[in-house]
Parts: sequence; C-alpha cells; structure tokens
Amino acid sequence: MGAVTARTANAPKQDRSRATRQRLLEAAVACLAEYGWTGSTVTVVAERAGVSRGAAQHHFPTREDLFTAAVEHVAAERSVALRGVVGGSTVHEAVRAIVTLYTGPLFRAALQLWVAAANEDQLRPRVTALEARVGRESHRMAVELLGADESVPGVRETIQGFLDLARGLGLATLLSDDSARRDRVVAQWARLLEDVLRAG
Repeated sequence: MGAVTARTANAPKQDRSRATRQRLLEAAVACLAEYGWTGSTVTVVAERAGVSRGAAQHHFPTREDLFTAAVEHVAAERSVALRGVVGGSTVHEAVRAIVTLYTGPLFRAALQLWVAAANEDQLRPRVTALEARVGRESHRMAVELLGADESVPGVRETIQGFLDLARGLGLATLLSDDSARRDRVVAQWARLLEDVLRAG
C-alpha cells in the first residue's frame, strides 16, 4: 500500500516537472525566434517561462542542451502539424501546408539555431545531426502527404527541390512579408509536382 501511495504522490510532481519542461521549450523557441541566439540566454528563457534559472538548469544543464531540445521540440511540432493535414488533400493544399511550416515561427527558431551552430563548435555537431534527422522526416512526410512514388525517376529529386524551395521561402519571409509572390510560387510548384506525380 505504501508503494502505491508513493507513486500517487509522485504523479503530481512528475506532471509539474513535465509542465515546467514544456514551458521552457516553448519559451526557448519563442526567444530564438524573437531575439536570436545572442539574446536568448538561459536567464531570458527562464524568465519568459516563469521559472527560476535553477529550475531551468535542473532540466537542461547547459545552454546547448536547452536549445537543442528546443529544436527537437520544433521538429516534433512540425511533424504534428504535417500529420494534421487531412489525408486526400489536393497537391496544392499539401504544398501550401508544407510551405506554411517553413515560413512560420517554428522554422524561424530553427534557423536561429542553425546560424548559431555555424559559429559555435559545441553546438554544431548536435544541430547538424538533429537537422539531418529532421530533413529525413520532413522528406518522408512530404512523400506521404503527396502520395508520391519515389521509385519513379525524378520524383525524389523534385520533392527534395520543393523542400529546398520551401526553406528558401522561409528565409525570404524573415526580411519582408512576401505572401502575394509566395502564393504564386506555391501555385506554380503545385502544378509542377502534379505533372511529375501524374507522369509516374
């Protein structure tokens, strides 16, 4: 009976710990998107999350741990968002959904971490490995969402080119709201993808 009581008592503590971790990850993503790597210290993130610096370091001992976990969180959120696109969507709807992920705050936060990793030796290998995994997952989900057959010559390269394009549109969005031009580009790429997928 005592063991059951102990487990029951620990449950709220574990829930609080998970909630604190989640708040820290969301705050880290928001800070990266708003302030970039330089302005996103552990203290700034902890303040935004409403927790002490000590609590933040309990969950994430180093700054690199915190922001690598934040980008993993971003990747998971991107995957959830992609899975939320209704199956059987048109190619145009699928293309628009994928581009939206690359032009939103989740991508902006990931981009800040890439820039930091280019200049931070400790961070670079972790972000490189993470981004390789995220890239594979994004490609797999795009194939699934588009109902593409990659055994057909040219399909894999076309989808990869589309994902590179989506990333480029995300970069352009950092400087200005170019949504009208982006909509035209999305429509054109949807037509190109339809042609390639139909040819298969």
